[in-house]
Amino acid sequence: MNYFSLTGLDERLRRARQRTQNHEGYTRGARALVALTCVLIFDWLSQRQGELMPVLLGVIASALTETDDNWQGRLRAQLITMVAFSLVALAVWLTLPWPALLLAVLLLSAFTLTMLGALGDRYRAIAFGAMVLFIYSALAAQTGHSQVSTSTPLMLAGAVWYGVVSVLWSAVMPQAPVRHRLSKLYALLGQYLHLKAQLLEPVREVDLAERRMALVLHNARVVDALNATKESLFSRLRQGQPPSWLLISMQQYLAAQDIHERASSSHEDYQVLSTAFFHSDALYRCQRVLTLLGEQAFRLAIAIRAKTVPVHHGATARAIEDLHSAIQHLGGLPSAHRSLPALNALSNNLTAMALVFAGALKPFEGSVDQSLLDRQPGTLREAWARIRAQLQVRSPLFRHATRLVVSLAVGFCIMLATQDPHGYWILLTILFVSQQQYAATLTRLMQRTMGTALGLTLGWALIQLFPRPLMQSALMVLLGAVFLGSRHTRYLLATVAVSALLLLSFHQMGMGQGVIPTRLLDTIVGSVIAGLAAWLVLPNWQLRQWPGLAARALRTQAVYLHEILAQYQAQAGKQDNLSYRLARRNAHNADAALSSAYSAMLKEPSRGSSAQKEASGRFLIYSHTLLNYISAIGAHRDELVLGQVDAGLLASAETLQQQLDGLALALERPQDASSDALVKDLLPQVGEAPCPAEFGDLQRLLQTQLQLALQLVPHLMEQATQMVKTRLSAVLQGSPLA
Repeated sequence: MNYFSLTGLDERLRRARQRTQNHEGYTRGARALVALTCVLIFDWLSQRQGELMPVLLGVIASALTETDDNWQGRLRAQLITMVAFSLVALAVWLTLPWPALLLAVLLLSAFTLTMLGALGDRYRAIAFGAMVLFIYSALAAQTGHSQVSTSTPLMLAGAVWYGVVSVLWSAVMPQAPVRHRLSKLYALLGQYLHLKAQLLEPVREVDLAERRMALVLHNARVVDALNATKESLFSRLRQGQPPSWLLISMQQYLAAQDIHERASSSHEDYQVLSTAFFHSDALYRCQRVLTLLGEQAFRLAIAIRAKTVPVHHGATARAIEDLHSAIQHLGGLPSAHRSLPALNALSNNLTAMALVFAGALKPFEGSVDQSLLDRQPGTLREAWARIRAQLQVRSPLFRHATRLVVSLAVGFCIMLATQDPHGYWILLTILFVSQQQYAATLTRLMQRTMGTALGLTLGWALIQLFPRPLMQSALMVLLGAVFLGSRHTRYLLATVAVSALLLLSFHQMGMGQGVIPTRLLDTIVGSVIAGLAAWLVLPNWQLRQWPGLAARALRTQAVYLHEILAQYQAQAGKQDNLSYRLARRNAHNADAALSSAYSAMLKEPSRGSSAQKEASGRFLIYSHTLLNYISAIGAHRDELVLGQVDAGLLASAETLQQQLDGLALALERPQDASSDALVKDLLPQVGEAPCPAEFGDLQRLLQTQLQLALQLVPHLMEQATQMVKTRLSAVLQGSPLA
């Protein structure tokens, strides 16, 4: 092996190490490893090996409450966490001698803490960690009431210690979480562009509906990544001038928003384009540009994670030049005249997208609105208003809290009836696998059961291979770090790690006899209880939630269109201000919620007709296509003649907004016959209205996009009618679907 190959290998290893170190799971695991290793060293140096397990449990419970934040926010969260931990620990200590009272406190705590999730991810995580500590404390008391007085302070000490490590880590290394989220965002955008490119393939017998559905479902992941990145950036913004790295990160985030709007734009039905340009290579050239832009997104994702600059070889610029030449050649062909403006608009959009990519790593020039919306409650009154709004049977959060209470009550009664010395594992399993959606609960309980079996097998093997207590303690620390590092991304691996950790800890305490079958059986019992509760106790069937989600998607698209047209009529040019970005994000969030609900619906037991699910799938595609047409109007804001929008175009846009609002009303109130009549009254005979002679190309584009959107409304109405009829039939028959 020569010098150059060694140099190349060293460079590849360095980049692989950088990618690993910037991965969010690695960061969480490394932070946990530091905290757990310090605990292990202290316990062995002070000869307190018997106190290791309670401290480790406290560290784990505290780590479960962690969310992405700056060090000030994390410090506040840790203070709230310690108050919650202290209260639940005190509740266990006071009520432990009376099982009925302990059960009442457990159920009240479960419902109250779960409802705190209405305040946001931070409080949802704190509530979950507090419930875990509640069960840990009760589990530690199985050997006697006096054990609580010993183990609970150790757990709280472990929680405090991890809080210190977490705050210091966040203060010293604030950039890594932001880089990870931006990198993931651009990687998902790259995949989105590749999926979008497949729609432009002008070949026969292509299942465009299947490709559209794949694009719709992936778009939900892109929207989730946009939201996560926004929250990560907002948590680090503070008064005064932000640091340069944060300004660049803001630029990359806003560029990603612009790219997403342009990538999600559609300028014509893809089947029409395929037919019009079947004998030309123009669509293949568009497809190539989109593919190259997707590769740029992937390279940018790697560069952000590795803190390098992506290398471009000019392939995208040459591909765009070739595309422009191909379109100019088509200009003299009369057969392509009908769709040629749409192809020109698509080409302009791809060119603008390439320019956005080119400026993603450059600092801001001029005045740019960088403000982000704070979604956290600002006062106690606002916090209580959010919780009170969820205190109704229709709320998915209320249903989840109720199911959790019922599940824990059943698990607690089974534990008492069987006199299981480790019965609190049933409650832990219920707590970890219970999710708001049935499909998510089913997936989690299967992973939990399989991971427990594999983890117990691994733990037994580690005990046989490493009989020395110090080595086993070191393995416990490593397994704890793996559990905390992988619990968000690889739950099966996390369950394997925590199950092996538990077996090692019981072996060190001399209580390993019979732990394997008991742990496995309790996991199965807890999983069965959680699964039955998700099916029978106020089930949150997505088929039932669908009309409300569909109505919200239509209404947010109407607001998005309103914000776009407001900029068309202004004199200031394209403005990516907060109100515009908020309307755009709300529309995409609603679309993502609709696609996520559809994915979950397909995994649920068949509570409704297959025709209704098929209608829901078609509605999702039409709704997303409508959002694509509106996004194209937004993508070309900077190209239109500002302040000179034709009154007829504004009337068409107002008609579209009225139709969307009317259709949303019909979905929300299917029992009201007037809502159905309202939509039918709004539906005009949509045709291809001729453009006035004074219209320029871009004014024609606006009219075309509005016509395309208006033509989708009857299709949306047809699918909505199918869903409403099935829902009304279920109501009349007293079906639980209603």
